[in-house]
Amino acid sequence: MVFSSNIFLIFFLPVFLICYFACPKRWKNIILLLFSIGFYAYGAPTFVFLLLGSIVINFYLVKLMYNSENQSKRKIFSGLAILLSLGLLAYFKYANFFVDNLNALLASFGVQPFEFAKVLLPIGISFFTFQSITYVVDIYRGDHPPMERLTDYMLYIIMFPQLIAGPIVRYCDIADEIRHREQNWSESLQGLYRFVIGLSKKVLIADVIGHQVDMLLSGDLATMNTGTAWIAIIAYTMQLYFDFSGYSDMAIGLGKIMGFHFPENFDNPYNSASVSEFWRRWHITLGTFMRNYLYIPLGGNRCSKPRMYFNLWVVFLLSGLWHGASWNFVLWGAYHGFWLVLERLGLNKFYDRIGKIPSVVITFIIVTVGWVLFRIENIPTAFTFISRLFAFDFQPVVPISSLYFYTTLIVALLFAFITLFPFGKKLQNFVFYTDFSKKQHLAVWFSSVLMLIVCLGTLNAIGFSPFIYFRF
Repeated sequence: MVFSSNIFLIFFLPVFLICYFACPKRWKNIILLLFSIGFYAYGAPTFVFLLLGSIVINFYLVKLMYNSENQSKRKIFSGLAILLSLGLLAYFKYANFFVDNLNALLASFGVQPFEFAKVLLPIGISFFTFQSITYVVDIYRGDHPPMERLTDYMLYIIMFPQLIAGPIVRYCDIADEIRHREQNWSESLQGLYRFVIGLSKKVLIADVIGHQVDMLLSGDLATMNTGTAWIAIIAYTMQLYFDFSGYSDMAIGLGKIMGFHFPENFDNPYNSASVSEFWRRWHITLGTFMRNYLYIPLGGNRCSKPRMYFNLWVVFLLSGLWHGASWNFVLWGAYHGFWLVLERLGLNKFYDRIGKIPSVVITFIIVTVGWVLFRIENIPTAFTFISRLFAFDFQPVVPISSLYFYTTLIVALLFAFITLFPFGKKLQNFVFYTDFSKKQHLAVWFSSVLMLIVCLGTLNAIGFSPFIYFRF
């Protein structure tokens, strides 16, 4: 089930909210859990039992770990819990990748490849795997005691607002709100506004741009002129941002409606003046997970410089592989790792000398070129497209008849960079972080209802498309 679909907006969400707010406080978690299971089962009925089974096993393994006074047993139980989560991820996400590459290697030696039934990928497995790992590690480290009730732990893993594509919520950051949370109607209304903003990003910007991007990139990329190539990849850069940040806004908004405070996942990433800053602003919860559970345990920057550079490469190679079982994602991770190392070798000093705006422009170009590797899975084709970006072929741009596309792309660029300016920061702070008065609530509520109607009308006209990060 997709947030930006009629079945969710017209049927699932209204029925859920009625049941959730009508029931007594002690039943709210059960209602949320039942609807979350239904939400996942609707899109993946085959895998819901696998998900629930892994949750049950993980819960009791962690309980055994927590209650054990023997350090060796604690390590064994925690290791088994992490192995279970990573094992499922490795099998379902990377089995096909491993077999395809092994068969390619065998074929190069003239050996007959072996047959292997293709493994289907459970929706959201990358995200709920990481959340189950934070549960194990946070309890092992003593950051927070485990859940007393199995249903509460199930809710932490399978809560429908952030189940499919994050944000990745650390256990210690949300455990108390699962057990006890107060209903604040002003915050619930702000959650509604945030949800509508995210829906608008997805339906009115990302999907409009994405339709044209698909058309442009489905043609012969080897003959594409430079101007058209840049339009295509800048459009994809905006599509990806508004699609994923739109989902995050919707998830954060839904959580706030119910009294949860999910972490922010984006902070105007295209305003970054370096690739290092970009990764502090883009997919923030993934970066936080990688830093806390991989980079720091590897030694982080508390080691020699060569080892620190190695740690960075490992983190970003694995981050790339986490995004998809394909070599283009590994190369994309290596690409970002290269720029991060280069910045630590002295590129940041160059950025400091040229100033903020030129640094933002350079970083945006670096990141945009990187998105080619993210979007085009065939690596030779990706490099062909990159060569067209810098071919300086000044033939006329391929005409795109849709004025709607160009208008939407300009609007997307304006919103992507608006917080570079003081009035943009004020606007963002007002929309996202202001405690509205009653009159302001009335005005913003009315505007949100209008935007919701526009989004529903657009969905009825053009249909919905899945969020890009659903594939991960």
